[in-house]
Amino acid sequence: ASLGGAEGDVVLQLPSPFPPEHLEVLVQDRIATRLRARDATCADVAGAIGALVDGRAGNYLAYFPSYQYLKQVLEAFQAAHPKVRTLVQTPGMTEAGREAFLAEFHTEHRETLVGFAVMGGVFGEGIDLVGDRLVGVAVAGVGLPQLCLERDLIRDYFQAKNSAGFDFAYTFPGMNRVLQAAGRVIRSETDRGVVLLIDERFAQRRYQTLFPPWWQVASVRTTGQLQTCLRAFWSTLDP
Repeated sequence: ASLGGAEGDVVLQLPSPFPPEHLEVLVQDRIATRLRARDATCADVAGAIGALVDGRAGNYLAYFPSYQYLKQVLEAFQAAHPKVRTLVQTPGMTEAGREAFLAEFHTEHRETLVGFAVMGGVFGEGIDLVGDRLVGVAVAGVGLPQLCLERDLIRDYFQAKNSAGFDFAYTFPGMNRVLQAAGRVIRSETDRGVVLLIDERFAQRRYQTLFPPWWQVASVRTTGQLQTCLRAFWSTLDP
């Protein structure tokens, strides 16, 4: 009703046109990425991304809610994985810079490449890296917009209207960013890949109810569990 329509209107929800078993969704819900926890868990986030990319050589994208957090985890990742090639989205990239960034996601090279980008940005939606041009995505955080007067006005309005003010102002827009980022992985009927969601809040019902119903989700609370799930998934391609 918030987007238009009236009570009694037909609502149609269509499943994904792609085989659900082609996408592995792993949730590391034992790492906190809230602002106050980031210094303490930065190495854990970098370690989870490292375990993801160690699972199979290829091209990956790691998404963050801000450039500041991106830079923080990038430095920890590079220190722990100096031989892994990285690319970084920067504020105010030119069109040529954006095209050069995406051009690096090709299939000719055999080394692993990890692009670091922000959720909701130019690389978080509307890009098609089909096939082996992208084999995995990591998302750190639940994508909540920054606190501001506009968001608080939206919160207050919906809180008075339906008692769901925080969800409409922050949770729903944040999860939309997460889902857009995750949607970069499967772009055709033959694509296969992995999504790793990193945040303890993904264990909450508030967020899990917003996962697409066709997602096959597994909880990975340790690096060992993450590695085991990755081996099992990728082994279906390399029996």
